[in-house]
Amino acid sequence: MLNAQNAKLGISPINWVNEDVLELGDHYTFEDLLADFSSLGFRATENCRKFPKDPAVLRAALADKGIRLTSQWKGVVFTDPSRREAELEAYRNHVLFLRKMGAEHVVTCELGGSIIGDPRRPAGVRDVLPPTDDEWRHMTEGLQQAGEICREHGMKLVYHYHIGTIVEKPAEIDRLAATTDPELVHLLYDTGHAYYGGYDPLELLAKHRNRIPYVHLKDVRQDVLARVKRDAIRFQDAVILGVFTVPGDGCIDFGPIFRALNDTGYDGWMIIEAEQDPSVANPYEYAKLSRQYIDGLLSGLSSR
Repeated sequence: MLNAQNAKLGISPINWVNEDVLELGDHYTFEDLLADFSSLGFRATENCRKFPKDPAVLRAALADKGIRLTSQWKGVVFTDPSRREAELEAYRNHVLFLRKMGAEHVVTCELGGSIIGDPRRPAGVRDVLPPTDDEWRHMTEGLQQAGEICREHGMKLVYHYHIGTIVEKPAEIDRLAATTDPELVHLLYDTGHAYYGGYDPLELLAKHRNRIPYVHLKDVRQDVLARVKRDAIRFQDAVILGVFTVPGDGCIDFGPIFRALNDTGYDGWMIIEAEQDPSVANPYEYAKLSRQYIDGLLSGLSSR
């Protein structure tokens, strides 16, 4: 039974320091982040560009605050077979770092054809390039090889469907699940990216629950999303406009989501995210409000 005491709740640094729009929150230091996470009572976080690169230094600093590192994003370009060997080598190094940190999940996303980090495309591109069938096959083969690397080290690859990439819409998420080995390619359940991409988060959870060992809790501002869709605003600009927020501040009803997670015995990490402009939406205050909202929902579960 999930409740406010046993739920594995963490907080993402991206609430303070954005990884896609680098100017957002760039003034925060590692010490700032750690102080806020500790004050808010969170027991876990993900890696961030502001964190020390030495795993021994980072692990000691986090442990001093009673915080563990659960994962770190890894973008890959498996759609391009000419890059496969180099991509897998870089992926293995990433896995080894996370293993030293005691993490069990590797957040992974295909960037080929995307607008958020394909190294072969110029900055500022607006349109995702859909993959050919061959490129999709290369991607799934690469993901499964990466999944094997994770499994070798007692970890799991969790695929992050993400706006601005080739796996963002319902049909693409379903296709990924259908064309990959469930023992090697798991799903990161991100409520905000699901909703933004047109997939009802509760429906996605019901359909793919057996593939989900890791969760990102993110909300969406419906009015901003409507403007983004109407005016074809690209993802990075939508983030600046405030399309995402913390659970409890947007349009997603998290009550049924927590009930579904509880009813299916979910006991993994749930990381609160809100890719916002911290100068507009104070990340500490929003995280505090979200924690109160989620604790209330969890308390409701225990009284059922």
